[in-house]
Amino acid sequence: MVNVLFVCLGNICRSPMAEALFRDLVEKENLSDKITADSAATSSWHIGSPPHKGTLAILKKYNVSSEGLAGRQIAKEDFEKFDYIVGMDESNISNIYGITGQPNHPKILRLLDLTDHKKNVPDPYYTGDFQETYDLVMDGCQSLLNKICLEHDLTK
Repeated sequence: MVNVLFVCLGNICRSPMAEALFRDLVEKENLSDKITADSAATSSWHIGSPPHKGTLAILKKYNVSSEGLAGRQIAKEDFEKFDYIVGMDESNISNIYGITGQPNHPKILRLLDLTDHKKNVPDPYYTGDFQETYDLVMDGCQSLLNKICLEHDLTK
């Protein structure tokens, strides 16, 4: 089983959106028995909280399930549990390095580094633009799924 963890600052906007989109892609490719996804925050602000209403609205717009999404904080032991730990921006990556004690480890990556965008996923909590975030996260999730399928010899 390949385990993927998406991480952002609060685990209410970007990372739960990525978790939901990635799970949806995995399910559509009939890979749910081979790949799992979860999400977490670098902060403790929203532990147990549902995703932001903007995240829920954009997922609903695209008929993507938000079932089971609840805020949690990344823990040091997540480094051992997950094969890929995917941050939404450089600040998240820096915090993940600190929390896991694994600076510059190849299993820790920034989502849009897998795309032509090569930038941070903007936080819609501050920008208000959930559509832009959705489009970028979807592109990143598709690229991540392709990477995982290649690296683990999984057929889509």
